[in-house]
Amino acid sequence: MYWDSPKIWRRPKRHSKATDSKWFITSSPMKPPKSLNSFLISLFGLFAVVRGYNIALLIAAQYLSSLYILVPHRSFWSVMLDPHLFALVLATAFSTAAGFIINNFYDAERDRINHPQKYLLEHLISMRTQLLLYFLLNGAALVAAGFVSFKALLFFGFFILAIWGYSSSLKRLFWISNIIASALVVFPFFAITLYFKNFQWLIVDHALYLYFVILIRDIVKDLVNYKGDWVTSFQTQPIVFGHKTTKIILSILILLTYLPIYRLIDSG
Repeated sequence: MYWDSPKIWRRPKRHSKATDSKWFITSSPMKPPKSLNSFLISLFGLFAVVRGYNIALLIAAQYLSSLYILVPHRSFWSVMLDPHLFALVLATAFSTAAGFIINNFYDAERDRINHPQKYLLEHLISMRTQLLLYFLLNGAALVAAGFVSFKALLFFGFFILAIWGYSSSLKRLFWISNIIASALVVFPFFAITLYFKNFQWLIVDHALYLYFVILIRDIVKDLVNYKGDWVTSFQTQPIVFGHKTTKIILSILILLTYLPIYRLIDSG
């Protein structure tokens, strides 16, 4: 007699005297439940959607810039345990993660061509779930900012609207898309700059250096994503000017990056 379960009753072979006319149990190999596999895959897809690795780097960068650039005179633990700084970093992380989600929403057709594997991974999470998470993350960001001050709430409210405006329409515009995208990456760092009230030229030089590096990276991405941008009618520099002229522009930007580097070395 056989039972529909991982444990199966079997009759022993006739030649085995030790087990003759007895029943024994053999166990079939156990497989992980499908629900667990689905959960882990969905979790990995969610991590990809919100760019978890970028968020982790952003959090580390804000704390490091606070410790060594904005308030180097304060002790390590007084900065790390500052509740208002923690709230600003949380607001930055939540609003940036939400920005990645809304950017994916408007970039779905483009990513399907340029990054098909990335597209499949990120769309393991349904669009309805992604949009729900987008609103929840933005709400959490505004709550965290409101804990600091009303001005911080307005700051991050503007930041959230700017990301949405960029993703929905400004991204398709020639030139301005690269400029705004790079500015949006640097923008959250001004939240902690305003909080610590440090407005030295040293901070401006660091911000300019970061801005140029991000702008260069953004244009290089346009070179890589040429095919998808052309199909979806994005007016990027490689499409308007061609690859050769775009590479010349990149070379000029790389040279400009040395200006804030020189000022930082000179001031040090």
